[in-house]
Amino acid sequence: METCNSSNLRAKKLTEYTKNMLILGIETSCDETAAAVVKDGTQILSNVVASQIKLHAKTGGVVPEVAAREHVVKIVPVIAEALRKAKTTLSEIDAIAVTAGPGLLSSLLIGVNAAMTLAAVHKKPLIPVNHVEGHIYANWLSQTIAPKFPIVTLTVSGGHNDLVLLRSHCNYKVLGSTLDDAAGEAFDKVARLIGLGYPGGPEIQKAALKGDPNKYPLPRAWVTDWDFSFSGLKTAVLYLMKKLHKTPHLQAVSYKLQADIAASFQEAVCEVLATKLVNAAIKFKAKEAHLAGGVSANSRLREWTKKLLPPEIRLKFCENISLCTDNAAMIAAVGYFKYRQNPKKYKKWQSIIADPNLVLH
Repeated sequence: METCNSSNLRAKKLTEYTKNMLILGIETSCDETAAAVVKDGTQILSNVVASQIKLHAKTGGVVPEVAAREHVVKIVPVIAEALRKAKTTLSEIDAIAVTAGPGLLSSLLIGVNAAMTLAAVHKKPLIPVNHVEGHIYANWLSQTIAPKFPIVTLTVSGGHNDLVLLRSHCNYKVLGSTLDDAAGEAFDKVARLIGLGYPGGPEIQKAALKGDPNKYPLPRAWVTDWDFSFSGLKTAVLYLMKKLHKTPHLQAVSYKLQADIAASFQEAVCEVLATKLVNAAIKFKAKEAHLAGGVSANSRLREWTKKLLPPEIRLKFCENISLCTDNAAMIAAVGYFKYRQNPKKYKKWQSIIADPNLVLH
């Protein structure tokens, strides 16, 4: 039977064993080719992202084959740049963490194969990471005060929308997910419908600043306690536009009309997201509530959450907006905490299968 003293000694040895660890993170789940070096799961030494936004803006969304080809071109130089900026080499890296899924299969394969090759050649442990848990752990990066468990995290991005309970490191319980469109996807599609640019999130937020959020009473889909649904809201915007402008696209209407629709849509999304996060944090007696993912950069979502959250529950999100969107520093952070949980599991190189439907568990 393990005593309190022996448990504390084991924890101390583990901390010493994983101190000053350098993790190389690689992320290619969608349209960002990213590599980063992170020390001890929190200190960013480099975080390099080669964005494809301008390329995919031409089509108003990500084309998988185009994204994969760009990853092939960018992956080697991006990794080299991350090592250079961190003033380190692969021989000094302790382990490599890579996004194994979910995401676009053709994109995931580039990062996974690059990581496996480097790990095999340089004899480094290889740690597969779920993209969603990457967003969760972005909130551990560059923080002066370490988060306290239990934590409820809302991850909101273009492809994912999850409400997750963490009772300890890498111990996840998914409370709810999107039943159809993720919030970020809805932002992109509605932005296109009302004649705004890509990506839709920043464009709608910008337009909404000059709009009236109460102008159009758009529906809130509350569905179950913790799940999300934004498909009906997107359809409601489409019907609203047809009613107001007699066409499904508002390319030639006033900016005021765009702004009012953008503000009303943003309000409907943010109210639902914030309410469910806060209700879950209260229900599960969380010490902290976290916002994560690309949509967590939305200022109105942060305002809604601050307004609803009880003062005894601390709110956390990435002050640095670049850490909200896809990046490799968050993948490296997860890699560190996974390694710290079970160093023996990752001592040897392992084969990783890219899984576009990888489930968080």
